[in-house]
Amino acid sequence: MLEIFSKWKANLTSADVPDQAEEGELPQHIAIIMDGNGRWAKKKGLPRIAGHREGMKVVTKIVRTASNIGIEVLTLYAFSTENWKRPKKEVDYLLGLPERYLSAELPKLIENNVQVRLIGTTENLPDHTLRAVEKAIKDTKHNTGMILNFALNYGSRFEMLEAMKSVGRKIESGELKADFITEEHIQTHLMTSKLKDPDLLIRTSGEIRLSNFMLWQLAYSEFWFTDVLWPDFKEQDFMEAIAVYQKRKRRYGGV
Repeated sequence: MLEIFSKWKANLTSADVPDQAEEGELPQHIAIIMDGNGRWAKKKGLPRIAGHREGMKVVTKIVRTASNIGIEVLTLYAFSTENWKRPKKEVDYLLGLPERYLSAELPKLIENNVQVRLIGTTENLPDHTLRAVEKAIKDTKHNTGMILNFALNYGSRFEMLEAMKSVGRKIESGELKADFITEEHIQTHLMTSKLKDPDLLIRTSGEIRLSNFMLWQLAYSEFWFTDVLWPDFKEQDFMEAIAVYQKRKRRYGGV
């Protein structure tokens, strides 16, 4: 896969990188694994939190761009259930970013008709983080534009496990028979039950894996990987990913 991706990059021309989205079908839901903040900081001889600080500026730009071109849902992987393993100082800083971002950007999100949502578990999240996110969700709940969906303290295996438990309780109560469980039953118990599955997944920093992110929902998504570290990710890179998506033919197992 790395070899194929390298050849694709080598053959890329300026025509593949438009100033704005090409005519054609836009992905309705884009999910992004924002990776590479720590490596960006290390390259510059800075502490890791400097990379996260710079990465937050990129979030502002990409959210604005996605909203402006008509993306319906943008899901950002902000903090995983595995990120608790990082040094406490870094974890504390990461969990302070939602508050910093929303305190600065909430008025603009409201002005631009963006609706904020959250997937993940609130367990162990600090109060200041929860207050900031809950306020943003409340203040934007009537907005009808792009959905900005933060995956915070999120892990896909945990999400699916909780969905299975919910279905299991329905079986125990007699509300549902095991032989009649469908994909739709599972889907309705996922944290993304009210959202369309992502059409396009973007991951920065050169890593080519899903890292426990939306494993169920990404079953038929298009993937786009880039070596660009998240703090260096530009609106042009975002548009490039969309342009490449628009050139692909999605068959969903057909021909």
